[in-house]
Amino acid sequence: MDKLKPKLFSVMKTYTKEQFVKDVVAGIIVAIIALPLSIALAIASGVGPEAGIYTAIIAGFFVSFLGGSRVQIAGPTAAFATIVAGIVARDGVEGLMAATIMAGLFLILMGFLRFGNLLKFIPYTITTGFTAGIAVTLFIGQIKDFAGISYQNGEKPIETLEKLEALFSNLSTINWQAIAIGALALAILIVWPKFFKKIPGSLIAVVATAAIVEIGKLDVNTIGKAFDNIQAGLPKLTLNASLLSFDVIRSQLSNAVTIALLAGIESLLSAVVADSMIGSKHRPNMELIAQGVANIGSACFGGIPATGAIARTAANIKNGGRTPVSGIVHSLTLLLVVVFLMPLAKLIPMPCIAAILFQVAYNMSGWRNFVKLCKASPKSDILVLVTTFLLTVIFDLVVAIEVGIVLAAILFMKRMSDVTQVSGWKYIDDENDPESIELMAVPANTCVYEISGPMFFAAAEKILDISIKENTKVLVIRMRSVNAIDATAMHNLEQLLEECEKKNVKVVLSHVNEQPMRVMEKAGMVERVGKENFCGHIDEALKRAEDLQ
Repeated sequence: MDKLKPKLFSVMKTYTKEQFVKDVVAGIIVAIIALPLSIALAIASGVGPEAGIYTAIIAGFFVSFLGGSRVQIAGPTAAFATIVAGIVARDGVEGLMAATIMAGLFLILMGFLRFGNLLKFIPYTITTGFTAGIAVTLFIGQIKDFAGISYQNGEKPIETLEKLEALFSNLSTINWQAIAIGALALAILIVWPKFFKKIPGSLIAVVATAAIVEIGKLDVNTIGKAFDNIQAGLPKLTLNASLLSFDVIRSQLSNAVTIALLAGIESLLSAVVADSMIGSKHRPNMELIAQGVANIGSACFGGIPATGAIARTAANIKNGGRTPVSGIVHSLTLLLVVVFLMPLAKLIPMPCIAAILFQVAYNMSGWRNFVKLCKASPKSDILVLVTTFLLTVIFDLVVAIEVGIVLAAILFMKRMSDVTQVSGWKYIDDENDPESIELMAVPANTCVYEISGPMFFAAAEKILDISIKENTKVLVIRMRSVNAIDATAMHNLEQLLEECEKKNVKVVLSHVNEQPMRVMEKAGMVERVGKENFCGHIDEALKRAEDLQ
């Protein structure tokens, strides 16, 4: 049960005052970084700015308190922005709450069922493809606020292509003051970290642009103008039992699965990155349970889906955080901001928020890895990568992941089928042939075939390629390179055995590995062939073939 024990309870056994000071400092710095990001991501998700901070507070606390990582920082992330925005646009905040709660339950179940290690089977090409696709959709979604564009015809686009169409049809409404503020914020975000690393550039950009817009009375949209009902104070419990009715569960099931899958993947990826930075090892199943509790808690208090955030986790580590205490301090710091400083958030210009999200989109795009994969990977992997990317941009993440996984599985089976071979031995009668010295002596009237590679349904038909000549009395099948066999291949083997029985040909099998042997025993093939005809080595099999004649 140690694997389901939160890291917090383990590290406190050796906790010191010195580490407490480091954790407090790291937690405060991460909170400063998380504040503008949480607001920006909430707005990108189609909900109020306070929802982003509530998510960072609630989810951040539960992931640190119950999580399987020493340094994981959780909160809203860019990966969820477009998904959440689509759910809110179609089904409202109530639909999002239901989907998030269901996703949390799925994550908890995944943790208890020890699914933490199974997520590694999702191909890197798929995660790279949909991450790059999300970055593109996030970037396109923020052009409107960055350029101060107004939708004159009341458009409410959801899909990325719809947003592009709406942008082009309303180009005449560009606000050049908004572009100037956005460009200034972007310049600060790029230049500031080169000279001052301790204070995050996003905080400086927010303060500087808010001051300029307020003092200069510029015609630039702010959070206060865009969200006139922005809330301050402690988050309130908003759970409604009707959210989990059968109709709601049915309508939000696919969204919940997508949120759970993405939350699990991103949080475990973040934990792996953190492990490499501090030389630790996280507990993946406990991390999934914590992410599930965090998402349920976030939804119940007006938040949005959350997961481990790689950038904030890295910032935590770089500033000295080494235990979950730093994540708890990060949540408490944000709680104080919500209670006492939330009214000031109304002054933040929307072009500044868009600029922050532009940088987030660029950083998460991983375009260098994308280009590298396109240059160096097999064609099948490139197809999965590009398909997942395009489907994420054109449709949504649900379609992209579903098609990507199915396509990757089909192409994998094709590759495995290609490497699986059933080949007959070459026979050389000429004693003067120099090759014959190295070859084995095969008894008369004996035919030898060698099977290599996994025998599964995509390659099973190759078994039927084994041909039995008229003078053949014994068929030897060498299986030393067959590590696995499935029901389809087993069925074809039985067909081959039936053909041999009709022609009165004995079958001898050589070097049958553990898994194929178990399958053959269950199918009754061992009794049918005869246990004495299963040999551990080809030499024994050839000797047995000679004895059978």
